[in-house]
Amino acid sequence: MTNVNSSNIQAIGFEENILIVKFKDGSIYHYYNVDESLFDGLLNATSKGKYLNEYVKKQGYRYIKVS
Repeated sequence: MTNVNSSNIQAIGFEENILIVKFKDGSIYHYYNVDESLFDGLLNATSKGKYLNEYVKKQGYRYIKVS
């Protein structure tokens, strides 16, 4: 996991095509079948929240809340 500068996201990680997002409220989500390039884009995005919303959530990636 890599800590990031964001108002809502605390850290992100990537393992075996799973994007892991830990929010500042303590919740953790796994997004499945994500390309590593998308993770890299999120890591380097100026606004992590906007990037996550536009390129992950709105694209319909399957996810689960793990905590």
